[in-house]
Amino acid sequence: MNLINPRDERDYIPIADHALIGNLRTAALVSLDGSIESYCVPNFDSPSIFARILDKNKGGHFSINPTIPFSTKQNYLPSSNVLQTKFMNDSGVVSVTDFLPRPRKDGPSANKPLLPWLIRRVECIRGTLPMLVQCAPAFNYARSSHTTTIIEDDSIPRHLPKQQKALFVCDDEAANFKMQVDLRYVTETTNNIGEGIDPPEVKFEFLDLERKGHKGLAVQARLLLVEGQAVTFVLRTPPDLEGEVSVKEEKEKREAEMDAATKAVNVKAVADRDASLARRSGNGRALDNPFLTQELVGSLLHNTNRYWYEWISQSTYKGDWKEAVLRSALALKLLIYEPTGAVVASPTFSLPEYIGGVRNWDYRLGFTEEADSYMEFIFDRLRHKNPDGSLQIMYTIHGTNDLEEIELDHLEGHKGSRPVRVGNGAASHIQLDIYGELMDCIYLGQKFGKPLGYDDWVLVRELVDFVVERCDDPDLSIWEVRDSMRNFTYSKVMLWVALDRGLRLADKRSLPCPNRLKWLEARDKLYEEIMQKSWNSEQRFFGQSYEDTQVLDAAVLIMPLVFFMQPSDPRFVSTLKQILKTPEKGGLTSNGLVYRYDVRKSEDGVGGEEGTFCLCTLWCVEALTRAGKYDRNLLVKAVTMFEDFLLYLNHVGLCTEEISDAGEALGNAVQGFTHVTLISAAYNLSRTLHGSKNH
Repeated sequence: MNLINPRDERDYIPIADHALIGNLRTAALVSLDGSIESYCVPNFDSPSIFARILDKNKGGHFSINPTIPFSTKQNYLPSSNVLQTKFMNDSGVVSVTDFLPRPRKDGPSANKPLLPWLIRRVECIRGTLPMLVQCAPAFNYARSSHTTTIIEDDSIPRHLPKQQKALFVCDDEAANFKMQVDLRYVTETTNNIGEGIDPPEVKFEFLDLERKGHKGLAVQARLLLVEGQAVTFVLRTPPDLEGEVSVKEEKEKREAEMDAATKAVNVKAVADRDASLARRSGNGRALDNPFLTQELVGSLLHNTNRYWYEWISQSTYKGDWKEAVLRSALALKLLIYEPTGAVVASPTFSLPEYIGGVRNWDYRLGFTEEADSYMEFIFDRLRHKNPDGSLQIMYTIHGTNDLEEIELDHLEGHKGSRPVRVGNGAASHIQLDIYGELMDCIYLGQKFGKPLGYDDWVLVRELVDFVVERCDDPDLSIWEVRDSMRNFTYSKVMLWVALDRGLRLADKRSLPCPNRLKWLEARDKLYEEIMQKSWNSEQRFFGQSYEDTQVLDAAVLIMPLVFFMQPSDPRFVSTLKQILKTPEKGGLTSNGLVYRYDVRKSEDGVGGEEGTFCLCTLWCVEALTRAGKYDRNLLVKAVTMFEDFLLYLNHVGLCTEEISDAGEALGNAVQGFTHVTLISAAYNLSRTLHGSKNH
């Protein structure tokens, strides 16, 4: 039991002790003790209003927890991304249900707008428990000041008693940043309790956290909840209510505009007026600003939960480790930015989208719509390449390449881990591996998804022609080293993949390929070069680069995964077995987990120590799986390593980027690459195991 005493000074909560909620626009991290620790509004790449995970004092938070010692349990509702946290004490049990609302794809709520709200439903389900609610936003990455007022809530129906809301307004002219959010609530009594219980009383009061570095007042509310009482808190960005008019007035304006349109057709004005009318409900309020009622918040919870259940029910996965696979799929769905189809690498401070990152997880699990949307995002980047024909290694969720890296010196970082950065200076790095990842993504899309049109094929041809011209160039590799460019083996393999997938596409689709012979010559030449220049014949493994063949790098594990070479090839098996040795014996594996490379032997311009990489561990599992078709011992090793790895998932089945020697989660919280690779490893390992049994 994780007994927590709220009277103790709150320190940082371990990275693993967080869950993620989202609405396909943004996401929020929720700690095991009931605090919103990271939340950017309204999009993944917007400045944060809560960032307590990066600065426990002034980062900003929205916490709900008992005021007496308690223990907690946290779980997602079945087949859902709706989160439930239970606070338990001998005196009582309170459940907090957290979600960002999503309308269902079909049914009555299908045409409703997506409300940019954060909803937290607090319900006492046994006994009595005193609770403290604190909402302390810190706008613009905790850089901008704000004003706080407690005012009457005009979104409560007139027949109900008046109540107040907290309004936080930030208007930072110097930073060109403006934003406001408000905190509202709905009280209720649950139906399964007898009469005689009144709704709980909620009263906001100001909370001054200036001594901790906050730049504006927070608010708090003390609740004494008894069994059968519930409060739903709603944090939202209020819509612009200027010019709010009745439906009747709106209709009259529309009719007048229609009359005018017969004399001078103004299609845009009529369309805009129709859209405005459609957004309004029957009570004269805009659909994105409805009256706040118990029925509304109940329907939002129901529809959001059904949205996730109906989405994951599309999965066609029938293999082993199904629970971990489906939870990974649900986590990956939370990382999608729906308007463009982009996929964020991690929601932690809105890290941007990586080219080619999702590979084929959507197709193999049956989620073709998401994969096709992502491919549209990819092809839109191809239509807007850099003047020299190159691509960025990453883009914003909107498809732009404005990723200036800024250090936020005023934040101390998680457990003092400075510097805290937003943006990414590696965006302009030369990483040639992205072209292979991109082409593999396009190839898999053609294998399972929407067929390629001619204009898009021309874009693909141009990309492969660009790769032919860059095959001999050094780069900074998948690990984004920051010292000197080298001929990294991983990058060379992925350049080979780009050429190979271009040739395969041309052949399988019978597409015109004027430079076929050039592509073929470049592909085969590159293969021979890798075999000669990356191979360390004395130690019998593929080195990190042509220049550093004595340095072992786990990235070479992808060779059989991308069909560069057979997993049974003696050179690859020898490399794999070397990686499986401990660092003390020249390998990269410790406690069944795999490091990227030995930072003591490889200069990367970053410095410092690091943990084992989840991505590399899962690459190793899949490499063992493929080699295990020919060596049963390696297949057994793959199962053991994979099941050991699953023990390092957190309490709700989510992955981070790294794992320390002591088993502590490190790096970005909820790492998309890791979940993608987990799905791939489980899929192939399960298929290989059952195939072996059949033989």
